[in-house]
Amino acid sequence: MPSYLNALGVICSLGTSCETVAAALFKGDTSGMRKHSGWVTGQALTIGAVDATLPPMPAGMQHCASRNNQLLLAAALQIEPQIRLAIERFGSHRVAVVIGTSTSGIDEASQGIAAFEAAGALPADYNYAQQEIAAPAAFLSEWLGLSGPVYSISTACTSSARALLSAHRLLSQGVCDVVLCGGADSLCGLTLNGFSALEAVTAERCNPFSKNRQGINIGEGAALFIMTRQANDPSSRSIALLGGGACSDAHHISAPEPNGLGAQQAMHKALQAAGLAASDIDYLNLHGTATQHNDAMESLAVQAVFPDGVCSSSTKPLSGHTLGAAGALEAAFCWLTLSEHNRQQLVPPHIWDGQFDPQLPRLQFASPGYAFTTPARVAMSNSFAFGGSNVSLILGVV
Repeated sequence: MPSYLNALGVICSLGTSCETVAAALFKGDTSGMRKHSGWVTGQALTIGAVDATLPPMPAGMQHCASRNNQLLLAAALQIEPQIRLAIERFGSHRVAVVIGTSTSGIDEASQGIAAFEAAGALPADYNYAQQEIAAPAAFLSEWLGLSGPVYSISTACTSSARALLSAHRLLSQGVCDVVLCGGADSLCGLTLNGFSALEAVTAERCNPFSKNRQGINIGEGAALFIMTRQANDPSSRSIALLGGGACSDAHHISAPEPNGLGAQQAMHKALQAAGLAASDIDYLNLHGTATQHNDAMESLAVQAVFPDGVCSSSTKPLSGHTLGAAGALEAAFCWLTLSEHNRQQLVPPHIWDGQFDPQLPRLQFASPGYAFTTPARVAMSNSFAFGGSNVSLILGVV
């Protein structure tokens, strides 16, 4: 059975609402991807930062203060009226929270440790709980006064895609009636320096699937869905999670299985769960990190699953790779593509230098301004992560 995605709050380098994100997404606006110094010593890196002022923490919740939670709060405030109505209808004990993250509040923790090293004492506002992986889900639940299931998922770059799958499972098993699900990740010195040490980042805007690709750009953002068993209004256009597939090939701690076997398995499982054929997919949001190994294996996997081709793009040159938030954010891009926010039937464009890698299969990338002749009804989103974690989600109009 599908799980309905009845509302979306979203914030990233593209914008601070569904309307602004959609406008920039379909235009292929890369202006939010800018060079910043200070994160990695001696380097200026292109990153997808949120430049907008973030909302302050709610009264009495300074113990939850972190940029990560502020990003999540910014997304939640966009749909707070719908959240409050759901709580009123079903009861706080029947509303669950599942959030994917990889950074949580580790940046604030790093600043606290730096202060300790310099002054011999932690800052007065330091709170160890800020850096716990469970922090974003716990914050959202506490703020809303919920008593249903609450947990976070951290499986690197598949974290929030898995959060949506977990939310679907909670609903299908009758554990709850509503799930607030998605992901949040903030820019953080630990992750930027870590990926730099792996020689996986590029100083320029990333160039997915090009023969000239040199690595990823890191971004930050949050996406939060209200997932239920029923549509808000059965008579109107509704979008649901039709199915998803997950697997772990455990090939290597940081490199994907080179032939994309795990990626293929995730896509096939998603199609099976949704009861669809590959030809039913109108648009595929690629993981498309612009690293050598990811793009090579994903090209092979997509060719194997979609031998007749599929309209596709990587949106990471627009938002950066938001790591633990990427799965939910890119599912949000699919949601916007299928929704009434996309009245011109545009496809998120694939922004790159147009130089195909002769070593890879040629995928069908959406060029800027490309539009469907009839409204798209089904979209797939791929997320792949360190450790061989693979997730594919399928969203559709129902």
